[in-house]
Amino acid sequence: MNRRYPIGKFECPQVVTRVHIERWIKDIEELPEKLTHLVSNFDTTQLETSYRDQGWTARQLIHHIHDSHHNGYIRFKWAMTEETPVIKAYNEKLWAELFDTKSAPIDLSLNLISALHAKWTYFLKGLSQEDLKKKFIHPEGNTPISLGEDIGIYAWHGNHHLAHLALIAKL
Repeated sequence: MNRRYPIGKFECPQVVTRVHIERWIKDIEELPEKLTHLVSNFDTTQLETSYRDQGWTARQLIHHIHDSHHNGYIRFKWAMTEETPVIKAYNEKLWAELFDTKSAPIDLSLNLISALHAKWTYFLKGLSQEDLKKKFIHPEGNTPISLGEDIGIYAWHGNHHLAHLALIAKL
């Protein structure tokens, strides 16, 4: 098994259908409950355990999910309110090394993820087919990303890190 990509890398379908969107939104909606269920009994040792050599600890992963998805939600808002905006990227590796990411109680991020995903899911379910075509530009590679594709990216991202945490749970 590839511990870095236990569910594989994200591959966006050539044509994103309503079925894809609905499945991805469901994944985003269900992530907080799955995440909380998986890590609620982690002890301190597990929270400080990495899923692979040179990988983040469980604590860092949980805080990273919040940081990433919080940024993701804002990107959706920008794409809906501006004409193909260039989004602000952030250095996730450096964020993962900040003191709060390495030491804060996981409940802080679990609570934020729960609230964020409830609001984000409500927002996503209200997007029209035209809205899903709206794009933003990611400055790394100057890549345009549609909102439809980005829903898939974030659904994958949550499941990707959930799989990392499941690896830690099995140690």
